[in-house]
Amino acid sequence: MTPYFRRTSDKAFAADLIRRNMAGYFDALGMHWDDALFARQWREMESYQLLVEGSPVGLLCLDPASNACTIRELQIASAWRSQGLGTAAIGFAETRARRAGSATLRLRVFTLNPAVALYRRLGFGVVTTEAGAHTMEKRLD
Repeated sequence: MTPYFRRTSDKAFAADLIRRNMAGYFDALGMHWDDALFARQWREMESYQLLVEGSPVGLLCLDPASNACTIRELQIASAWRSQGLGTAAIGFAETRARRAGSATLRLRVFTLNPAVALYRRLGFGVVTTEAGAHTMEKRLD
């Protein structure tokens, strides 16, 4: 299985995957999906579908900047988790960040999300914690 990344403008796929993956966290934290906010943020992000054998199984949305590249979304369809795709997505994000001249890769993740362990294993550290979410960073030296 060799995953690859393709730029995407498929907002419907992205919204559906994010909603499905985040529903439990939103419920647990008393949050709700905001279509207008998503539409505004979608226009600001550099978005990629993660594909396996030609089928979209994930989403990576970046906000590359010269000082820090932010992972705005990293979503893997539930049937495809624990198969190295999150690690592949972080590797892709690191490469893209370096190309943009970023010295840091940053993300926010809910504290109760098991992906926190993946991010720690890949070299991210917690910078701040507030409102049930960590801001994590990794230096790209």
